[in-house]
Amino acid sequence: MSKSGIVNVRMVITEEKILSNVDKVLKMINPKSKKQIVQLEDDGYFKDLVEAIKTYLVEYPTKKTFPSTVYKSVYNLVEFATNQFEENTKSIENLIRQREKNIALGTELEGLLLAIENKSEGWKDKLKTTGPKFGQDIDEALEIVSRSRNKKSENYQDAIKLIKARIANLESNLHIEIDMERIEDRSKALSYIGVEIADALKAIPAPIEDMASEIIEETADTYVPETFEVKTTLWQRFKNSRFVKAIRYVMGIRVVLDLPALPEGKNQN
Repeated sequence: MSKSGIVNVRMVITEEKILSNVDKVLKMINPKSKKQIVQLEDDGYFKDLVEAIKTYLVEYPTKKTFPSTVYKSVYNLVEFATNQFEENTKSIENLIRQREKNIALGTELEGLLLAIENKSEGWKDKLKTTGPKFGQDIDEALEIVSRSRNKKSENYQDAIKLIKARIANLESNLHIEIDMERIEDRSKALSYIGVEIADALKAIPAPIEDMASEIIEETADTYVPETFEVKTTLWQRFKNSRFVKAIRYVMGIRVVLDLPALPEGKNQN
């Protein structure tokens, strides 16, 4: 058997392994999966899977005869990772907006409590217009503070503790920071997939037989342009996500969390 024949046999055997690796990576980045990646830096197994996929793409001897099953599988992996990263970006933006809202509510509640305690001008009107923004438990606690004549009473002290605890929670946003860290870890893993795999896959031509089979179902005038447009869009989407969002936006999350206002925070690199 020729040397090239040996290589081909090895590649055929490896093909099954690569398909298995792709499936494992998909499960690790699927938000609905129980076996999700936790921290990219500490997950050597995840990195090994991605590296094996990349190596197969780079070292395959004849790119024009690259197995279509592997191509489609890896392409779907990159597309899924890109879509998930974009969803993560939206989630981060929502969390930042929620954080800003919480800080504003904390400041408002703190001012309202101070006004009630000091019986400042207009405190009754402020108390009436709070609405459901703070929750029923806080509304009841504020009522207790407003009606109490004995600041040393147990009811008064319990109400004050509850209100101040809520103010601290709104200002600290600990639960949001935890969510941000979780999304940051997932986004790093998603970016890693693209950095290692997307460019390598882009160098491999799309399987001609796949295009031909689709043309049977659709007209060539409509399918072929759409095919190349979709693929070009995917690479551009990932490029933007990788360099603009993954490296600068996601890695800047902790900086954003430390800033007092949203406009300045969102513009940080």
